[in-house]
Amino acid sequence: MLPNSRTEPDGSAVVRVLTYNIRSMRDDFAALTRVIRACAPDLVLLQEAPRFFRWRKKLARLAAATDLVVLSGGATAAGPALLCSLRATVERTEDVLLPLTPGEHRRGFATAVVRFGRARLGVLSCHLSLREDERYEQGGMLLDRLAGLGVAHAVAGGDLNDRPDGRTFRRLAASLQDGWAVKPWGGEQTFTPEEPRRRIDAIFATAGVEVLGCGVPTEQPGVTRADLRAATDHLPVLAALRIPAS
Repeated sequence: MLPNSRTEPDGSAVVRVLTYNIRSMRDDFAALTRVIRACAPDLVLLQEAPRFFRWRKKLARLAAATDLVVLSGGATAAGPALLCSLRATVERTEDVLLPLTPGEHRRGFATAVVRFGRARLGVLSCHLSLREDERYEQGGMLLDRLAGLGVAHAVAGGDLNDRPDGRTFRRLAASLQDGWAVKPWGGEQTFTPEEPRRRIDAIFATAGVEVLGCGVPTEQPGVTRADLRAATDHLPVLAALRIPAS
């Protein structure tokens, strides 16, 4: 079993982090909300959050249906977004638009710094480019942005559009802990839900964060294969992390 959220006697915090490409909520909304609720996350790192007509209302609807609140992102980050539970105390948020390559989709990061009691954590949600050279540059920007948050501990997650043997994935894993590689739990492959054969979604953590388990929540009570197939075109990744007290 993946550990539940809690605060330890030494001030450290066990935090559940979920990353999920939700394809603009165009699929089965009820299935999507059931998956998220069953994962009981403290932080949700979304990709392809609603970006167009009434996008704020749609994102707020998802947050309300999952007993979470909107932290940052959406159209202002070109798709990535952050939700959080009321357990989190928010210090600051920032949405970052990345340089636009002509002919490609605009990309961005949704970022925040939050606290869980005495444990302080930087957070970043990303959706990297389909184009290999642009994606590699965005991986470097991700590492720079995490370092620029000015916190000792941080987590980043999202749809990388790259496999573990790809240049960008390897660039991130060289500087950060790849949650699945450190402490595998549940399933590994994230795309597609019907026949998952590729791991292109991941959660990374900085040094000092203890990974207690990370993977597709196939073993999480309340998460069904039917809901995972119906919710969107990616499988989510759920991690339990222990964040040291600051």
